[in-house]
Amino acid sequence: MTNHNLFAALRAAFPAALDEVAIETGDGLLYSWRDLEHGSAMMANLLQSLNLPEGARIAVQVEKSVEAMVLYLATLRAGYVFLPLNTAYQSLEIEYFIGNAEPSVVVCSSANFGWVSKIAFKAGTQHVFTLGDDRTGSLLERAAHCSDQHEVVVKQPDDMAAILYTSGTTGRSKGAMLSHGNLLSNARVLQDYWGWKQGDVLIHALPIFHVHGLFVAIHGALINGSKMIWLAKFDPKKVIEKLPQATVFMGVPTLYVRLLAEPGLTVDACRSMRLFIAGSAPLLIETFREWQARTGHTILERYGMSETAMLTSNPYQGGERRGGTVGFALPGVSLRVVGDDGQGLPPGEIGNIQVKGPNVFAGYWRMPEKTAEEFTADGYFKTGDVGKIDADGYITIVGRSKDLIISGGYNVYPAEIEGYINELPGVAESAVVGVPHPDFGEVGVAVVIAKPGATPDGARIVATLKSSLANFKVPKQCFVVSELPRNTMGKVQKNVLREQYKALFA
Repeated sequence: MTNHNLFAALRAAFPAALDEVAIETGDGLLYSWRDLEHGSAMMANLLQSLNLPEGARIAVQVEKSVEAMVLYLATLRAGYVFLPLNTAYQSLEIEYFIGNAEPSVVVCSSANFGWVSKIAFKAGTQHVFTLGDDRTGSLLERAAHCSDQHEVVVKQPDDMAAILYTSGTTGRSKGAMLSHGNLLSNARVLQDYWGWKQGDVLIHALPIFHVHGLFVAIHGALINGSKMIWLAKFDPKKVIEKLPQATVFMGVPTLYVRLLAEPGLTVDACRSMRLFIAGSAPLLIETFREWQARTGHTILERYGMSETAMLTSNPYQGGERRGGTVGFALPGVSLRVVGDDGQGLPPGEIGNIQVKGPNVFAGYWRMPEKTAEEFTADGYFKTGDVGKIDADGYITIVGRSKDLIISGGYNVYPAEIEGYINELPGVAESAVVGVPHPDFGEVGVAVVIAKPGATPDGARIVATLKSSLANFKVPKQCFVVSELPRNTMGKVQKNVLREQYKALFA
């Protein structure tokens, strides 16, 4: 019987010489392929010893570390479902995710154990472990007593491997269910499309709680048996120092902007590099051109989503990488642009992007109605993105549906933030819009109407949000006004607000 477990495919790609270095950390620690094999086996054995139900969710909110990645591999290996959570999430958010996903196991940082465990046990979670970014924590202590031999659990392509929460424009987060087949098909396509070869070395400087760092980068290196230079946090000077030892780098546009601010970024520093990849947010054409001029390399921009992993890419070879576009649909992916009536649009016309392919998720966790809503009768997923395809077939993303803000590569949904602001004392109504920002690409700005007789303070509202929400979601400024601009139907005209505040950070 063929085992379609994603881990089995990644493990099969490990080099024969298991004692070679698989991962080198920024502070000089070396992990061999054998370390990954044995470490993931021990953690998988620990998870299986807990007698978890079939399809149990393992929720993880920890700082980036090689051990955290090994926990991901162990979860796949043991046949459970990995649920990564942004390290910036605070109590209100964690309470929702744990309540919704009902994980059997929660792994958090030691510093957060007090409040996270309280939420988890109250929600019925049986096991809470800690994992530090310094190779400490109860998870490692317990796993140390387990065998380093483990038989990979057999999985089918449609079996769930991970749940990634992605907020909806209604503000309620949805758990995208990704299967072993979804993730493996995407990893194999990208290995070929991006020309991964023997001897490639990846600089991994991304977080590992979302698609880009967890799936695109880690799967890319592992399925090619390639070494990773592992940086716990992005540090532009450290990246430049490591470039001569690497061949591939993946980053969000903000990282490229920060690298360009370093005088050490030169053609010579990039002499061994083969490929720079950008995604998770739009790359400004100025950044694209400045990178070409400074390094002699052309950034390859691609496009994907939590629900689909990667969908499109500019060509690695055999074609032009065009700034401002996300290239072509990847092999196996069908992408179309349709009008509001669902009819296909001619080249150059802007419409709604819909996709279909082996990488596209099965649906949202415990939301059958929402899932049905998001797919067309002929099986295409409605991405909620707006874009166009030119006469040459290059795809350009024009914007996110409605009002999504992409700040530093992270998605911020105004409706979610407005929900929290509207519950604060003295607030009658709020509107959150995205405005341009030189570093983050876009940031949120809140505009608030006071209740009669109340005098809410904008700075205090921002400070209050900081104590209960991830920092990237918190509006950078809050203004208290007498009224919000509205259309004849009474709907707030966010386009007017965006125009009004667009020069705030210019």
